[in-house]
Amino acid sequence: MTDSKKPSRRRAATPLPLPSEVALVFQGGGALGSYQAGVFEALVDRGIAIDRIAGISIGAVNAAIIAGNPPERRVERLRAFWDLATSALPSFPIWHDERIREWLHEWSAGFVATAGVPGFFSPRPIAPFFAAPGTPEALSFYDSSALADTLDRLVDWDLLNDGPIHLSVGAVDVERGNFFYFDNRKQRLDARHVMASGALPPGLPPVEIDGRLWWDGGIVSNTPLTDVLETQSSDLLVFQVDLFPAASVRPRTIMDVIAREKEIRFSSRTRQVSDDLLKLRRTREAAQRVLEKLPEALRDDPDVKALCAAATDYPVSLVQLIYRANAWEGGSRDFEFSARTMHEHWEAGRAAVAETMGKAGLLAKNILDGKTATFDLTKEQAA
Repeated sequence: MTDSKKPSRRRAATPLPLPSEVALVFQGGGALGSYQAGVFEALVDRGIAIDRIAGISIGAVNAAIIAGNPPERRVERLRAFWDLATSALPSFPIWHDERIREWLHEWSAGFVATAGVPGFFSPRPIAPFFAAPGTPEALSFYDSSALADTLDRLVDWDLLNDGPIHLSVGAVDVERGNFFYFDNRKQRLDARHVMASGALPPGLPPVEIDGRLWWDGGIVSNTPLTDVLETQSSDLLVFQVDLFPAASVRPRTIMDVIAREKEIRFSSRTRQVSDDLLKLRRTREAAQRVLEKLPEALRDDPDVKALCAAATDYPVSLVQLIYRANAWEGGSRDFEFSARTMHEHWEAGRAAVAETMGKAGLLAKNILDGKTATFDLTKEQAA
């Protein structure tokens, strides 16, 4: 984003001393994606403007809706998507008991598995086992064509491609197995690219783009943090919105086992990328200190210049906003699209931002000092 396009008035409204660029990183997680929407709304309320968004799966959907709308319509359009997706299971009064809530949660997920999600996907009339091999019907249990219509209605693709927000969404080449980011700074994106990022097999069909088939990027990595860091060109503040926690309690039931396995599988890559970031930054800082001690006669040596370039780095403040599930949310939480749960996830996202900003002194100091660090300020300490 050029300086002339930066919304400086909105930036001035936040108490944080924002760096040159602010990014959102959205994980995949299906129905849990409304947590990301709540996080975004809370950031908007605090005047924090976003320059860069990277998304995987449902994170790609949220990211496209944000990037493909003017600032004053972004939250409204997010709400339109989530209200539509949860419209088949409206909120109604229930007895507040964890066992009843768990039963209702699993029943709602079962309903989605049977009936699909409005504006998103629907069950195929015949099972893929009976379809002609190689056809879309043979490659998935659900038809996701409704999502293309929903995205075309909610996203201004010209604005998404030509507007101020740098957007990338991750997907996997089915035949080659390669992970790839579709990037609006390198190519024009449309509904296919977003749907490809969320085409999780065997539920949803692969999406064909330019003769190749693509699946959900979460198969390889459920976090697009790497893409943001590899394309970084200035000091950076990242809000990484994770839908599955790495740490949790010991499972007690078989449903707990299913939930815990999914948490570990989808969060492990996120933790690895964050850890590798800090290790790499510390190594580069050490290299810079050594290079500064070299005599002047060696400064023009080609190898020394190459090392100086490799050791050059920009500071990153990485804020982790992690959804931590309620006790009644089991292994079906990522496809339980009920209105009640959606609203709760949305409010949890808002609450996480409020708690983080209430403890943002450490973060503000780190930004001013120009250092690299990760923060989970919904806990007692920063990493």
